[in-house]
Amino acid sequence: MGTANASPSNALGDPAQSLQTFNLLDLQRYTQEKAYSTTASKDFHLFYVGRDDVHDILKHVLSRVSVSLYLNMFGFDDEELNNILMAKVADPQVIMLITLDKSQAGSVHEKRLLQSDAAKDPIAFNTHFVIGQSATHQISHTKGFVADGRVGGEGSTNWSASGEGTFIVTGRAGGAGYKAQNNTQTIFTDPDTISRFQAELIAEHMAAQAQRTATLKRESGSQGRSPNKSAE
Repeated sequence: MGTANASPSNALGDPAQSLQTFNLLDLQRYTQEKAYSTTASKDFHLFYVGRDDVHDILKHVLSRVSVSLYLNMFGFDDEELNNILMAKVADPQVIMLITLDKSQAGSVHEKRLLQSDAAKDPIAFNTHFVIGQSATHQISHTKGFVADGRVGGEGSTNWSASGEGTFIVTGRAGGAGYKAQNNTQTIFTDPDTISRFQAELIAEHMAAQAQRTATLKRESGSQGRSPNKSAE
């Protein structure tokens, strides 16, 4: 398993860094202005891909997870974020529920999660993965998480270099070859939204799991049926 790249925003491996004292002000350094307005909300902030350093914002939060992570992500192609997730998956002290969309599950990073030791032994690692769709069999398009029951994130941001507008010039957007989609990323801490969003992520996970269970039952029944006897 690879290790996440060391950087100021990536606290992986530093037990002194956690979300237990997290404040949205911790993320103002990643905005274009390097500071929030005096009228900014204390429990909700909207960041903009192509303007703010969304890649480092996601690293800052996810690398500091120490208790739990509930995540539903519609595909991702970010090696550093994937390495952070793999490190958390390998830590049995962190409870994780990960939901992946069925149509996206064949990509490199999803495969790494699904082929991990944790996927094969979810009880030992306190981690459960499932691939599926929405309750009405549409794509599972949520792109969000609740970390440690304290910090939530949601938005249109895809976990990829252009989806996050990953900086190639230190401290600012732009530079030769820089690419950024039009996306937004929220980070929020108000308890009501955290509670409701975590419940929604669990519900989406359970819907996908129910589909998986139904599929396995159908496959089992098909394999057990005699090839010379038609179904009644």
